[in-house]
Amino acid sequence: MRHEIQRAWPDSPVPARAGVGLKPEHYRDVLETRPDIGWFEVHPENYMGAGGMPHHALERVRQHYPLSMHGVGLSLGGAERPDGAHLARLKQLADRYQPALFSEHLAWSTHEGAYFGDLLPLPYTEATLRHVADHVEEAQTALGRRLLIENPSTYLCFAESDMDEVAFLGALAQRTGCGLLLDVNNVYVSAVNHGYDAAGYIDAFPVEPVGEIHLAGHAELDEDGAPLLIDAHDRQVKEAVWQLYRRFIGRSGPVPTLIEWDANVPAWPVLFAEARRAEAMMRGGQASDDAPR
Repeated sequence: MRHEIQRAWPDSPVPARAGVGLKPEHYRDVLETRPDIGWFEVHPENYMGAGGMPHHALERVRQHYPLSMHGVGLSLGGAERPDGAHLARLKQLADRYQPALFSEHLAWSTHEGAYFGDLLPLPYTEATLRHVADHVEEAQTALGRRLLIENPSTYLCFAESDMDEVAFLGALAQRTGCGLLLDVNNVYVSAVNHGYDAAGYIDAFPVEPVGEIHLAGHAELDEDGAPLLIDAHDRQVKEAVWQLYRRFIGRSGPVPTLIEWDANVPAWPVLFAEARRAEAMMRGGQASDDAPR
């Protein structure tokens, strides 16, 4: 059955504004109030079924807002090629909703048919680069669209890595034509966990391939007297991450920016206020007085 969606924009591009992840807790707020927000993002794996409330709500939201899809299941760094059945389901969903942006992670999460609930890191070597590039090209061909690849949050490093993450991502973009998704919270989390300079990472990150930015909150733990940050997506964006974001958009100008909040999902006004702060910062202004800090 073919689904036709009436859209307000013929091509529905994602504007250089702030967006948020679309959550079931907010369906009513969004559909009844039509907030002035740039766009919404969904995890396509949550919409693999043929119907039901998720599709009913997403079809209605899609009538009024541009859409981005952020995949979590392709396992582009895995040993095996991307799963063909999964790619086919993703393409069917993308054809149905026509997202303007489609992103995935620089990570792996499957092995010999087993699926792990984590996005696991990779060694940054020439061999890994060739391997991931092959998978990105295969996925882009199957989906018929350009992917944005996200920098990960990591909790360990590989001794065999012979290039840094920024160089790896830049080379991946050059080889495959993919774009990049800069997750600023992931930069900060990894920098603190591994003891490198987050500002230096941001300054070195290539601007031209970046099609989307993510901002999120992180948890702070103590591991044997040393800080350990976890990319939790369960709270407001921390001030240090806001400042890194300001630093990058000072170079790039406005870029579509998502507030990720996937656990302990707050009431709509709290999430909306975070998006308003990002949009104000994107345009060189200050956060509104009622935006939570």
